[in-house]
Amino acid sequence: MRARHANLARIRALDPEHDHLAIYQAMLRYEFPWDLKLGLNLAFNRSFSLPSIAAVHAVTGELTERTQKRIDDTGILMYEMVLNGFDEQRGRDALRRVNQIHRRYDIGNDDYLYVLGCLVVIPTRWLQRYGWRRPCCHELRATHRFYRELGRRMGITGIPDSYEAFETWFDAHDAAHLRPNQHAAAVERATRMLMLARIPRALAPLGDAMVAALYDERLREATQVARPAWPVRAGLHLVLRGRSRWQRWFGRPRTTALFADGIRTRSYPDGYEISRLGPQQDD
Repeated sequence: MRARHANLARIRALDPEHDHLAIYQAMLRYEFPWDLKLGLNLAFNRSFSLPSIAAVHAVTGELTERTQKRIDDTGILMYEMVLNGFDEQRGRDALRRVNQIHRRYDIGNDDYLYVLGCLVVIPTRWLQRYGWRRPCCHELRATHRFYRELGRRMGITGIPDSYEAFETWFDAHDAAHLRPNQHAAAVERATRMLMLARIPRALAPLGDAMVAALYDERLREATQVARPAWPVRAGLHLVLRGRSRWQRWFGRPRTTALFADGIRTRSYPDGYEISRLGPQQDD
């Protein structure tokens, strides 16, 4: 068990205010690589479902007509910023590209803040429920600090000053604004197909229900997805909880960092240029 918590000991020796990037990198690349990637996917999925944001995506067609590329572009830009921070060249290039892409759309500050809140809260809650251990206070503070810095560099204002405050703001905004809408349903159908393609063939008949079981009730209502039968919900929960316990007691610290050989995606098997990611009509 001591070896399993070696990275946690190193994280606790850091200052989450000044070392937030190193802590968040350790979380993604060593401690919770699969869980954080899934959590970030669920976070973007939820942000795409807010009516005002879903309407923007419906107009562009990026998520409904070029789904794989759009998802890959979003993931690459996010991971480039996490891997390199905001001061290294690749991180600066990724942030510049994110700002270029969004500059042409009329997106309100609260919508930007909601997306940021999704990235802070949704993956953290996944880790709290299904991670092999719960994130410590240093990791909560570092997560908030990383995304607060991202938001600041995107010109987002009114960012809550702690993880707990951001969580409170997010829950209130989510309850008030995440409502059933056709645009969110269309986006969900498109992104769902990518998730279904990764489910083992033996579980394919349960694919739709398993994806729906990853959503909470409010997100299912917003995207007009039927509530899966309780055996599917309970079964998925038990499998995920069993996985977390197995990792806790029998897992070993990851020694090879996630993305050690670069970021690989289906859309860019031969690599990519950061400046060419996303829709090109805004250049």
